[in-house]
Amino acid sequence: MSSKKKNLSEYDLENVPGAENMKMGIVVSEWHPEVTGALLEGAVSTLKKHGCSDDNIIIRWVPGSFELTLAAKFFADHTFVDAVIVLCCVIQGETRHFNYICQSIIQGITQLNLKYGMPFTFGVLTTDTLQQAIDRSGGKYGNKGIETAIAAIKMVALQNSF
Repeated sequence: MSSKKKNLSEYDLENVPGAENMKMGIVVSEWHPEVTGALLEGAVSTLKKHGCSDDNIIIRWVPGSFELTLAAKFFADHTFVDAVIVLCCVIQGETRHFNYICQSIIQGITQLNLKYGMPFTFGVLTTDTLQQAIDRSGGKYGNKGIETAIAAIKMVALQNSF
């Protein structure tokens, strides 16, 4: 959570490479669709703003957050994408389920980055309340989907620089 209480999605356009020749996979959780839909909209609009064409953006939905890692792996195994953007929202409940799911996603995405040597970017909101999630999916703190798309573009450009 930002301690400065500002829009974290504001960025300098000149510091983001072009994405004209990049192909991106996006995997999105169906849970909290008002949030994940906004994250997806932010990611897609950012990719397009930087030159990625509609034909080079592949979107897949999964039933829940736990399924994100496997779906991201499917992208790496069965498509020719340059990066995979992972989007979801996990809101703290009354049980430890939140901790297990969040830890699973973090470990899974980290392992995929290392195993495949390609960018899997982390657009996962882990909030205490629905309002906090809304604030970070197009609300007063920006849109994590935008930030995650920028990270994907920058990481693909970095990988291509070697």
